Parts: sequence; C-alpha cells; structure tokens
Amino acid sequence: MRDQDDFLTIGRFARLCRLSVKQLRHYDDTGLLPPARVDPATGYRYYAPGQARDALTVALLRDLDVPLAVIAATLAAAEPERAGLLRAERDRVAERITRDRARLELLERLAAGGGLPGYEIALGREPERQLVVVRAVAGPGELAERIGACVGRLLAGLHGTPWRPPLWGLFPLDLAEGMRIAVGAEPDKVEEAAEAGEAGGPRRLPGGLERELLPGGPVVETVHHGPYSQLPFAYHALLAAVHERGLRPLAPVREAYLVGPGEAPEQEWATRLVVRVEERTEEAA
Repeated sequence: MRDQDDFLTIGRFARLCRLSVKQLRHYDDTGLLPPARVDPATGYRYYAPGQARDALTVALLRDLDVPLAVIAATLAAAEPERAGLLRAERDRVAERITRDRARLELLERLAAGGGLPGYEIALGREPERQLVVVRAVAGPGELAERIGACVGRLLAGLHGTPWRPPLWGLFPLDLAEGMRIAVGAEPDKVEEAAEAGEAGGPRRLPGGLERELLPGGPVVETVHHGPYSQLPFAYHALLAAVHERGLRPLAPVREAYLVGPGEAPEQEWATRLVVRVEERTEEAA
C-alpha cells in the first residue's frame, strides 16, 4: 500500500496539471478522472503522480473543446483505437468549420448588402416531368457532399442514354437529419423494359436508377445566381412569397442546375428553384 507521501493533494495536483480544483472535482464526479485515494474521514481527494499524464491529456483536449464523453473514451482506449477516436473528432471539427465558413459568407453578404438580397418571384405552370433519379439520405450539413455523389452515380447510370439538361435536385420542404433527397435527369426516352418495383413503389431501372414522376401544375419559382452556399437567401424569398400569397407548398422542392461547377465561376452559377403550390382551403389552413 502506498505511503501518504506518495500522493498529491488536489490543490497541488491541480497546479501540476494546469487544471482547477473545481474541474478536478467535476471530473471525479463524472467518472472521468477519479482520485487515487479519498480519505474516508475527511473526504479529501489525493492523486498519484502517475495520473498526471491523463490529467494533462484531459486539460489539453478540453482546451480543444473536445466533449467529455470523447475524452473518456480516448483515455480508456488502447493506442491504435485512441488515434482513431481523435481522427474522428478532428473530422467532426472540420465539418463544423466548413458549416461555420458558409454561415460567415451568408452574414457577410447580408452585412454588405444592408439586408436580405432581392429575388424576382414568378408564378407559372410547370409541365409534368418523367425523371430518372438516384436517391440518398442526408442531413442538412451533408447536402453538398451527397448531391455531388448522386450526380456521379446518375451520370454513370445514364452513360450512353441521351437526356435533356438541366439536372434536377429534389428535396423535402423541411431540412432535417435523415431526409431523403434525389438527383435526376429527364431522358429523351425511358426504356419500356424497365422492371416495375413493388405496387405503388418507384419504377426501377438498370444501374440503380429509378423513375420519378414530377406532377405538373401551378408553381412559384425564382432563379438564384451564385454559389450553392447562398441558396438559403433564395429559399427565404421563395417560401415567404408562397405563404404571403396564401398558397400551400407541395414537396418535393425542385432545383434545376442551369449553370454549375465546371461551366462557369461560382458567382455565375444559376439555379432555378421551383415549388409546386395549391391554394389553401379553409380546412387546410
């Protein structure tokens, strides 16, 4: 059994590890960094010098804003697994930085323009369209990545099949985790030999493609010029116009990519946003 002199008081250990006494007590209460010994009579906490490495690791990772649950898993893991946990946390931080940069760009445009940019909103009618699509599941922060992957899968599946530009993106009205999205194209001719899916389900084509019938009817639309990260401005203007006119928006929201990556600088990209609508009834309202 260790001699009392082998232990450090909580105050000395806190100074050694660049932590506060309050932090050490919290880490003990949460099970992250319990003391080596607690005096049963006084309740005083004592730490072994060998705990300094873990305590310094906790201090470093907390300075990096790593969640306590991730720190606990890292301390408990063997070296190869520990590196994997830290790489995963690094990736989460990188995703957060990407989202923050997009938010910063939006705020900068708002500040530079003195408010929300204006959009020309048009009421019109959209014809029925028979698309060939690929689908994916995404969260709001994954849209760009998932759409890019869908475009690649779609073009590979359409190889050798003539289709009419533009490409279309299809999205639910509400952006949420686990939402289903699709990217499609309007082929010149859809093979009649396609296999039918389950009754009422999508018509499946070779190469993992599916048919998607977009109903025609009245729509509200606008065109956004600029990078995709600034599409929220266009959606704000479009959906505000829908509700101000007493209309009910119908899913899916449609994006037609008129000019996109590889065709022009991003400030010259053009995206047509289309929402099919119907008049609100008293019951629906």
